[in-house]
Amino acid sequence: MNWLVQAVIVMVGLAAAVPPATAQEVAKGDAANGRKVYLADGCYQCHGRVGQGGLMTGPAPILAQTKMPFAAFHRQLRNPINDMPPYSENLLSEKEVADIYAFLQSLPGRRPVKDIPILNNN
Repeated sequence: MNWLVQAVIVMVGLAAAVPPATAQEVAKGDAANGRKVYLADGCYQCHGRVGQGGLMTGPAPILAQTKMPFAAFHRQLRNPINDMPPYSENLLSEKEVADIYAFLQSLPGRRPVKDIPILNNN
């Protein structure tokens, strides 16, 4: 067997031995601490106390049960777009970012319209 074929076989074998990483992998966060940090750092002023979104300087997105992957959430906190201020590592540690994300994921999120009685009266 030539050396190139052998090298490919070895690399394929190594790749198969390493479990694939998922896009959603994130350090396990503490939702209770995330709630404290979220409220203490003023995230609620734009995004609401339970991540329901709001209108401080413009529409702030709903964060409860966000579908945003952790990597995108992290990037938005560190290098935000629009009116959001940046939260450097001096302001929010990596653990606190993971904790806030865990808190947001623990929230109930939007209820389906059919579950809101006033919207179903005919």
